[in-house]
Amino acid sequence: MLFGAGFVLSQRSSSGPQAKGKKGKGGTGGPIPVAVGKVTKGNMNVYINSLGTVTSVYTVTVSSRVTGELTEIHFREGQIVHRGQLLAVIDPRPYLATYTQAQGQLERDQAMLQNARIDLARYQTAFQQHAVPEQQVATQQAAVNQDEGTVKVDEGTLQAARINVDYTQITSPIDGRVGLRGVDLGNIVPANSTTGIVTITQLQPITVIFTLAEDYLDQVVKQMQHGNKLRVDARSRDDQTELAQGTVLAIDSQIDTTTGTVRVRATFPNRDNALFPNEFVNARLLLKTLMGVNIIPTAAIQRNNDIAFVYVVNPNGTVTSHNVNVATTDGDYAAVTGVVPGQTVVTDGFDKLQDGAKVAVRQPRESGAPVPGTMGSQQESGEGSTGQGAANVNLNTAQQNPQQPHTSEPNRPNRGHGK
Repeated sequence: MLFGAGFVLSQRSSSGPQAKGKKGKGGTGGPIPVAVGKVTKGNMNVYINSLGTVTSVYTVTVSSRVTGELTEIHFREGQIVHRGQLLAVIDPRPYLATYTQAQGQLERDQAMLQNARIDLARYQTAFQQHAVPEQQVATQQAAVNQDEGTVKVDEGTLQAARINVDYTQITSPIDGRVGLRGVDLGNIVPANSTTGIVTITQLQPITVIFTLAEDYLDQVVKQMQHGNKLRVDARSRDDQTELAQGTVLAIDSQIDTTTGTVRVRATFPNRDNALFPNEFVNARLLLKTLMGVNIIPTAAIQRNNDIAFVYVVNPNGTVTSHNVNVATTDGDYAAVTGVVPGQTVVTDGFDKLQDGAKVAVRQPRESGAPVPGTMGSQQESGEGSTGQGAANVNLNTAQQNPQQPHTSEPNRPNRGHGK
């Protein structure tokens, strides 16, 4: 995400050396040293964060459909193969011999059928001349029908023999990556073995299955019904590296009553093979974007029972508490109401603060204020306009044009995987 500068702003104290103040109304004693941040206006993306599992769309265990000796292997372990590519060869000689036998049987029976049809034509001519009885013609017609049935059986036998010959050439049914070989050359491979010769897993595209709380199901379903493609980010297990971006593909048909969640499948192009089957990832679904909200550092928010408030630094150097409603938060920033852009809020040094206390802004570090980046996940507070429940969020600010959400993020190195 791109962020506006000025979330954490430290200023040099204009009140001279810092002195330890005494707690009291109106700030009797020296000013209290505090750290501060600015209230800015921007856009905040609301994410639902969940643990997901990378799942291949197709996984095929390649087995032989005929029994025989494995004579050829045409793939390397870990190789990318394509549909129809030759993978292995079973000794075809026994099946070629069976095919030849079936072909000969068919040709013999076809000749017998042809002869029976010739005899039938003769008997029919003779019957018209009253030279043979009708019974003889009927008997010959039955012989022709019988030979025709025999020829059809032979044709089926020949076709089955031809299929068995084709089965000796084992080809890939899908595009994907082959795993480790399960059978070596020279072994007798049984037909339809459960172990198989090798397993092929499709990698492009690939999917991630994660769970979604039923509280957000209505919002997600409505957006999908309107044709919106909901973005899903797949991040590393430490949530520091974005591996891939995809979209929601489908939602399961039932809610799990034991957890109150529903399974969601998201699809990813995975052109760089950054996602690996059965890998655990952090899946973040972009639920919506809050436009033009007031954003403050999360550290500025204080709570008293059920009330959230912040200390605002006045121009005269004193502080005043302001009640705020938290719309959504993440690890470092929060969207709130109750303050206005440009105000300065206290982010650290609350021990002795109360309304009217005199404060002095602490000296900034030599390295300057930290540059906001991608924040860690934190549950939504449930206050404000985002509804009930908890969500995980990320944010970006657009001080120049708050009406346009920024969805780009700083470049991050992708985690490498074996090709």
